[in-house]
Amino acid sequence: VPGALQHVGLRTRAVSSLSSPLSLPGLHVLAIAFALEVSVGKTNTVMALNNSNVLLPCIFTTCIGFQDLDFTWYFNLTEMIYHGKIKSKASEPILVERNPRVEFVGSTTGKDNNISIVLKNVEFSDAGRYTCHVKNPKEKKAQHNATIILTVVQESKLVEADNTVTLIIVGIVGGLIGLLILFMLVKRVVLFIIKKTQDGKKECLVSSSGNDNTENGLAGSKAEQKAPPKA
Repeated sequence: VPGALQHVGLRTRAVSSLSSPLSLPGLHVLAIAFALEVSVGKTNTVMALNNSNVLLPCIFTTCIGFQDLDFTWYFNLTEMIYHGKIKSKASEPILVERNPRVEFVGSTTGKDNNISIVLKNVEFSDAGRYTCHVKNPKEKKAQHNATIILTVVQESKLVEADNTVTLIIVGIVGGLIGLLILFMLVKRVVLFIIKKTQDGKKECLVSSSGNDNTENGLAGSKAEQKAPPKA
C-alpha cells in the first residue's frame, strides 16, 4: 500500500506539474486581448514639402485603462523628440521633454487617445522613421509602438508630379472625346450610304413601274384605234 500511495503521489505531482503550463496559453491569450494597441493610421507613410509643417499621427487603445502612462516619440529609433506622461483618462498629457520644433496636438480626454505631434519647418534631413512608443504601467513591462515613415520633397517636384497626373487625365479624356467624335462621324456616313442605297432602289422601282404602265397603255390605244373588220 505504501508503494501504491507513493506511486499515486508521484502521478499526482506529475499531473500538477503538467497542469501549470497548460494554463499559460489561456492566460497569454487573455493578456493579448487586453493589451494596449498603438496605431499611426491606415498608412505608415507621409509626404511633406520642404519648410512646411507635417502632422505625425498616433493613437492608442486599451481595454483595461491606464494610469501614469508614458509615451515617447523617437526619430530613427535613437533621437527622442517628444516625451510626455498621462496620469489618467480624465487628464491631458503632461510635457516632460520635447524638441523645439515639435508640438503636441493630440488629446486623451475625448473618445480617442490621440498623442499625435506636428513637426514644424520640415527639412530634408528630417526624412526618416518616426516611432510612437507607449508604455502602460498596468501592463507591467509591456511596451508597444508604431512607426511612420516621412519623406520630404521640394515643391517643384510635387508640382511636377501633379502636372504629370493632370496631363495623363487630360490625355485620357481627350482620347475618349476623340473616339466619340469618330464614332459619330462613322455613324453619319453609314446612315448616309444606307439612305442613298434605299433612295436608289425606290427610283428603280418607280421607273420600272412607269415603263410597264406606259407600254400597256400604248398597246391598248393601238388596239382601240383599229377599225372593226368589215362584214
